[in-house]
Amino acid sequence: MIDTGSNGRLVAPHREMPYSLRTVAMVQAAYFLLTGLWPILNVDSFQAVTGNKFDLWVVYTVGALVSIIGSTLLLAGLNRRLTTEIAFLAIASAAALAAIDVIFVVRGVISWVYLVDAAAEIGLIVWWSAALRQLLRPGPPPQYPHIEALLARSRSVSTS
Repeated sequence: MIDTGSNGRLVAPHREMPYSLRTVAMVQAAYFLLTGLWPILNVDSFQAVTGNKFDLWVVYTVGALVSIIGSTLLLAGLNRRLTTEIAFLAIASAAALAAIDVIFVVRGVISWVYLVDAAAEIGLIVWWSAALRQLLRPGPPPQYPHIEALLARSRSVSTS
């Protein structure tokens, strides 16, 4: 339903953001910041867990990009501005990272430990899906007592 604000412009009724949508964004932000900054801050410990890398610039680039996505999700969650574009960024980046993990583990290019990351990414995708499903589930219709009062008054005045 649509209401008109005090300035006469059309506005949608206020709907509270589901707690789980903001929570999943903040959890993914923390995970992406941790996994993205780790190779940048301590590449030796990163390689000790994930295996030696030939081109460290790729490790730094991926770490920087994952950190930027995590920062974007963090800002969106803190500012309660979780738009369709933010949800798409979160889900698509998790799906891309999971797919890359699985494909290159199967090909024997990267360590099996990346399957742990793939599982985490898939868990985030499932959580986003559940949170979005909850958001899209129809709730009780919005109440407009001032319009209902006007309608009731017009019914009592109208001639029948």
